[in-house]
Amino acid sequence: MADSVDVNKGLPANPEKATLDGKNKFLGMFVFLAGETTMFATFFGTYLGLRSGTGSGPEAADLFQLPLVFIMTMLLLTSSLTSVLATFAMKKNQFAKLKLWMWITFLLGATFLGLEIYEFVEYYEHGLGYTTSAFASSFYTLVGLHGAHVLFGLAWILLLLLRNRKAGITLTNAPKFYAFSLYWHFIDLVWVFIFTVVYLMGIGG
Repeated sequence: MADSVDVNKGLPANPEKATLDGKNKFLGMFVFLAGETTMFATFFGTYLGLRSGTGSGPEAADLFQLPLVFIMTMLLLTSSLTSVLATFAMKKNQFAKLKLWMWITFLLGATFLGLEIYEFVEYYEHGLGYTTSAFASSFYTLVGLHGAHVLFGLAWILLLLLRNRKAGITLTNAPKFYAFSLYWHFIDLVWVFIFTVVYLMGIGG
């Protein structure tokens, strides 16, 4: 089995898809992301239907802080770029650079998640509990679901980096790093929609 790469011969052009296992992971990830897209579309639709149901609780325009959300957006978009750079490094068999860019991706994602938790605490202290209103429930569910996906992604890349810290790039781990990169781009894309639909529309009315 060609599980490891002979560095003297060089890596295949696309090590993440050079084996049947890699191709299956690639296909499986797209099927998984299609299901995730459907799930998030459902939660977006629910939020849009309930966003005006604030009752006696605070409204979006009273709470949302665009500068904070903008910083969070930049962090996540930058992390998407660093995961791309990691993928480029992988294709060039530059394992040290792959690890460096993935660690930077992890740190950016962790900072984003920390700010999201801070944001939730701030909103709670300003009277927006989960059961305060239909708007509150749909907001926390949608944005919290995205945060849970970020947390899962962080655990995923952390495990990959720790398990493969001395392995180099192989035909076994290349598809795993690539699948993570696809997943991370997906949650970044979802956040762009959240930024637009939840925050910009919330502030703009």
